[in-house]
Amino acid sequence: MRWHVPALARAQALVRRAVEERRIPGAVVALGQGAEEVWRFAAGWADATPGRERPMREDTVFDLASLTKVVVTLPLVLGLVEEGLLALDDPVQAYLPEFAGPDKGRVRIRHLLAHTGGLAWHREFYRTRSGPDVLAAAMAEPLVAPPGETTVYSDLGFMLLGEVVRRVRGQDLDAVACRLVFEPLGMGTAAYRPPPAWRERIAATEAAAGGGGAKTGVVHDDNAEAMGGVSGHAGLFASAADLGRYAAAWLGAAGEGWLSPAVRALALRPATPPPARRGLGWVLRGDEMDFMGDLWPAAAFGHTGFTGTSLAVDPGEGMWAVVLTNRVHFGRAVDVGPFRARLHNALAGAWR
Repeated sequence: MRWHVPALARAQALVRRAVEERRIPGAVVALGQGAEEVWRFAAGWADATPGRERPMREDTVFDLASLTKVVVTLPLVLGLVEEGLLALDDPVQAYLPEFAGPDKGRVRIRHLLAHTGGLAWHREFYRTRSGPDVLAAAMAEPLVAPPGETTVYSDLGFMLLGEVVRRVRGQDLDAVACRLVFEPLGMGTAAYRPPPAWRERIAATEAAAGGGGAKTGVVHDDNAEAMGGVSGHAGLFASAADLGRYAAAWLGAAGEGWLSPAVRALALRPATPPPARRGLGWVLRGDEMDFMGDLWPAAAFGHTGFTGTSLAVDPGEGMWAVVLTNRVHFGRAVDVGPFRARLHNALAGAWR
């Protein structure tokens, strides 16, 4: 593979321009092929709060938001399938009997992974509940659509999947993730509830209520925070290098003990009714949440996080791209979609 240096320069220029225009405070971008990271770039600020400025570094740790769904919950559920401890067509109620109500007996594990379970995308449980009561409220939520018939991207579904993993494994979700994902893949900065000693290397997200600067090292997602920082839908922190290691695992570069080619292929098959185009967990090309611009190939897959993070993988060339930025630092109204698409076009042009 020959890397096209002018394309990498264009990608750098796009990031720098977005920082100068205050669309984002800063970013870390990494590219790799298989297990090899070949390029990483940082620009801007990890915290741009006046009086609290910290420059972005290539090893800055980010709140990954919904990348948690595909970096933690998806591989842990697929691992249960490989071990014969769970089947995708099992009813969710077989593991979560509290998940009761009209039509809920028809909801399968497969549906939750593909966002076709009929659950709402989000509810503000954190306003009135905390701890286990948040999960109980998610299980009590009525369906908003018949199972399997439509695609509604749902935080609630992945909250439930995280609890399924916890109950089947008999261990808290963060401990299972560390044992079965982070440690085997060498993801040394991947953590729920990062320790206070990491604070200076963590990108700040949004201004905290009541002043005191932007949230740093505390999960941005309000429901995840109310759950103690650990959930199947959000809560994970990690660096670009560790997301590259995770991407490489999906390209078969993780060695023995990781997900088999068969189960990885299963996750990448279209699993949603049209017009949506999603696999199990992953966004596929052509879905309404496809962020990969115009040039990534039809077989590419990826995911984004609300805070401004993304991971894209091209299995044909064995390439991957990590883009970590912060779309909430200057307020939630910031739209990074156009910037993200243009940046992925530039990144796609970087390999020849």
